[in-house]
Amino acid sequence: MAFRNGSFATFLIVCPTSFFLGLIFSLFPYDYPILWSTTPTTPEYFTYFETHLRFLHASPPLIPRILHIVIFLGLLGLILKLYKPSESNMLFDGASLVLYMCGITVYIANIVKGLRLVSAGKYGDELLPEGGEGVEGVEEGQILGREDSLKVLAASNTILALVLVGVLVLQAGQWYAERKEAQEVESFRAREQSAEKEGKEGGKVEGGKKKKN
Repeated sequence: MAFRNGSFATFLIVCPTSFFLGLIFSLFPYDYPILWSTTPTTPEYFTYFETHLRFLHASPPLIPRILHIVIFLGLLGLILKLYKPSESNMLFDGASLVLYMCGITVYIANIVKGLRLVSAGKYGDELLPEGGEGVEGVEEGQILGREDSLKVLAASNTILALVLVGVLVLQAGQWYAERKEAQEVESFRAREQSAEKEGKEGGKVEGGKKKKN
């Protein structure tokens, strides 16, 4: 039963993580020209990217609700695996939980906030008078403009993808380690049973010889 519960919890972790990676991959054609292309990004492309992000943020309320439910399912799977944890759970699932929470932090702090700014159409340099002069705690260069804000959004997607890949790698590593351990245990038990069987057969042979004598 414990193995089945662990498998179900792993399913709850791997499926949402793979789902989010698929979402991020669907955004890669928009992020690539901004972050990875050697060709300078034209202002027209930033406008196109901005329109796409506004369309995403204007999705019906059902879409973000489904997204947040899937996030919760992944978190639930990690919590289930860490209930009465073994040494393997503490190492692999503990690290997976840390990465998962880092991903949630990036989502809330960068992506959600960035989408709200894009939908409003007002960026940091437009919210403050003349670059933030006279505003307490604001120094020159701390306020991001339109293009920099869009670059941060694209970079956040890449960071989130790396974090999620890390979660999958840790889960795969745990599966491999547990499988290897199970194989070693089975091999050890098979050797023990073989030794016991040989010992019993040897005892019967010796007993037969004594009766003949």
